[in-house]
Amino acid sequence: MSVKVAPRAGAGGLTTPGACRNDRRNFLGEERKVKILRFNDDRIGVIKNGDRVVDVSDAVSARKAKGPQRVMEEIIEGWRKYRRRFEKILAAQEGVPLSGVELRSPLARPGKFLAAFSNYIDRPGRTADNFPNEYFYKSPDLVGPGEAVELRDIPACVVYQPEAEFTFVIGKTAENVPENKALDYVFGYVPTFDISTRGLLRRTQFVGKGQGSHGCCGPWIITKDEIPDPHNVVVKSWTNGEPRQNYNTGAMAHKISNQIAWLSKFVRLSPGDIVATGTFHEGLKPVNSGDTIEIEFENMGRAKFLVKGNSPRKDVDWLPGRDQPKPPEGGGMHRV
Repeated sequence: MSVKVAPRAGAGGLTTPGACRNDRRNFLGEERKVKILRFNDDRIGVIKNGDRVVDVSDAVSARKAKGPQRVMEEIIEGWRKYRRRFEKILAAQEGVPLSGVELRSPLARPGKFLAAFSNYIDRPGRTADNFPNEYFYKSPDLVGPGEAVELRDIPACVVYQPEAEFTFVIGKTAENVPENKALDYVFGYVPTFDISTRGLLRRTQFVGKGQGSHGCCGPWIITKDEIPDPHNVVVKSWTNGEPRQNYNTGAMAHKISNQIAWLSKFVRLSPGDIVATGTFHEGLKPVNSGDTIEIEFENMGRAKFLVKGNSPRKDVDWLPGRDQPKPPEGGGMHRV
């Protein structure tokens, strides 16, 4: 099984720069949290009592004709209506054990998967003013829990690294949104990994960040009303069960409202689009074929993903901002 709900624990070992908040609010009781997921043969489920899945698929008409991504977009757009429907089903059914279902990426193939460059104050001397607002496109072909990232044999790649990210899901069409209204456009939050190919000197991030299978998503979407402060959430990751990243979203340079206001000046954000908010680089380590990687928003469920591919093992200690790509012999860009 590739997901579990972690026991409640303190924030021991939390990675925080001097100005980062490490106090955490007490979230709503587990029984009141709304976690929406996809499982088995494109069924829609909601978590009940922390360890059971209630199938709410029949609340959506013509589900098979619409396809999995459109179904989730419809739920997001019509959440007020669907939440009432789901609550009636939850009250009437006990569901099945979470351990007995196969989870999928909660979003099958979003229309846009955008990701912020850096965006975390993760070392001395960094301030929000040091960070330009900048984003890149990730492949929308998401890897779900229990599925595999593929690491390709790219000779110029120095190392692969999985970046654990706090990602928000757009709830309604957003264009030219003022910053003070921006959070009204968020539906919820979802854990993602941004698999990064380090050491390449290229004109774009297509190979470095945009390869197919290099975006992992899951275990589920947590609706925004269940996270009262998205800038005070602990994000953790593991490789082969060993702790890696452990940071608080309070270290985010450009907050979510600012990100939405900036992005919506240049692109239309639509329901079901997702935006990864960047990462806190301390704790990043290599990942190789045969490894497993896990991510968790603390106490809100952990997802595990597999890693495979024909890339030879690469274990270089690389830290973005400290190590920079070196041009190939003779200059120019790396050929891939």
